[in-house]
Amino acid sequence: MSQNPATVASLYRYPVKGLTPEPLPRVALTVGQPLPSDRRYAIENGPSGFDPAAPQHFPKSKFLMLMRNERLAALRSHYDDASHVLTIHKDGSEVARADLETAEGRAAIEAYFEANFADELTGPPKVLSAEGFSFSDVAKKVVSIINLASVAALQEVIGQPIHPLRFRGNLMVSGWPAWHEFELMDRVISIGDVRLKIVKRIVRCAATNVDPDTAVRDLAIPKTLLQTYGHADLGVYAEVIEAGTIAEGDAIRVPEFM
Repeated sequence: MSQNPATVASLYRYPVKGLTPEPLPRVALTVGQPLPSDRRYAIENGPSGFDPAAPQHFPKSKFLMLMRNERLAALRSHYDDASHVLTIHKDGSEVARADLETAEGRAAIEAYFEANFADELTGPPKVLSAEGFSFSDVAKKVVSIINLASVAALQEVIGQPIHPLRFRGNLMVSGWPAWHEFELMDRVISIGDVRLKIVKRIVRCAATNVDPDTAVRDLAIPKTLLQTYGHADLGVYAEVIEAGTIAEGDAIRVPEFM
């Protein structure tokens, strides 16, 4: 087994696409599924053709998202699994609270975005969801993994602090060398009983240019990656192939090639 002292530094889910990341101390993973409630909802930006009865992957341009709508980063949201209530705060004040599993609740959230994001809408906003569906940027049901050393290496190039949450990962890894994640393509990593297969590099978009604390578009991360490394990738996607629970601080093991 590899002796790299890699660990799970932190875990996050994103219940509503484009809204606040929520830290998790631990999470149960299921084979072939993303984190529970990760990208469970999205806010449609004008008619997309999404059918909850037969959900299909759509490009993120069909929804409110940070690549174009950086003001989303100024909102602080929280989703409660038991009540299905989404609460949104702005500048320390609650601006919306509603049950996303009721028509009335969805209408309340839609009304907030219609009133406050009017200039960025191409049609009426609509809260979308479908049983078992995740509004990921990719069609596969995946877990996104960010190597904190790769973020640090890019930070050295840019010469400014880079918040790792710009990359909106599920699993932040500490202890791998910079860019080591790209060497693990098509390999399996183990975290306790969980096994994940690395399946795809993550191509970064302009959403990463937005500071998650200030909502200011202040960096040129994809351009810098391309100019420095010849690609615009940071992080990888993985598929869960054996289920279990992972937690902050868990060791990450990578079997050696035979």
